[in-house]
Amino acid sequence: MSASPAESASGEPDVSFVMPCYNEEETIGYTIPHLVQAFEARGHRLQLVAVDNGSTDSTGRVLHELQRRFPAVLPHRVEVNQGYGWGVLCGLPLCTAPWVGIIPADGQVDAEDVVRLFEAVKPTRGRVLGKVRRRFRMDGLQRKVISTTYNLFVRAMWPQLGSIDINGSPKILPRDALRQLGLESKGWLLDPEIMVKAHQLKLRVIELNVFARMRGTGMSHVRATTCWEFLHALIQARLLGRWQLRPADSAPAVLPQQASRP
Repeated sequence: MSASPAESASGEPDVSFVMPCYNEEETIGYTIPHLVQAFEARGHRLQLVAVDNGSTDSTGRVLHELQRRFPAVLPHRVEVNQGYGWGVLCGLPLCTAPWVGIIPADGQVDAEDVVRLFEAVKPTRGRVLGKVRRRFRMDGLQRKVISTTYNLFVRAMWPQLGSIDINGSPKILPRDALRQLGLESKGWLLDPEIMVKAHQLKLRVIELNVFARMRGTGMSHVRATTCWEFLHALIQARLLGRWQLRPADSAPAVLPQQASRP
């Protein structure tokens, strides 16, 4: 059961983020307050749709406790975990801001860098996808090998994408452009699907170099076998021609600055 959207006297949010949380009771008590406070400190109105993605621990209870402290937090419960992407897809319809982002719960990217990314895309005319590039990573040799192999493989199949950190998150897009992408991936392939479809929609990619920290608490859900799952699914997506925008979806998006104009 989800709570009603948070409202504040200052008006509608400037940016909405969806944060899928799967068994993150040890993490979100740190990451969510820091994210909310970082946006408040810079004067930006934040809506954080925190999705309890079928957790079996106390994630849901912690999210509701955080909502009482921070009205910007909007908890939402997914009863059965169907993957990272499914948690995101379930949270997107609750977003109300003109800019919508996707952010993990692990706090790997500093909250201040998330604000910087939003400030980089906000002045644009809206035809952009803002994302981080984890230029300096502290998450161990195995994770680096998995990430490098995965990114090289994606680049080989979709060389036009350009990015060397396909899964770098957070990602921020205009809400209308995000709707036009027609996202479908329920698992870890949501990030490459976003990148492929954003290229088809002719969105300019803005990448912000960031320092990626090691997870301080909780447990990563990425394993060595995840790399092979990625590669197999990517081959299928490429050979079967998935992730193609429908013609009706490829029309120019409504720009955030234009949404309120007569």
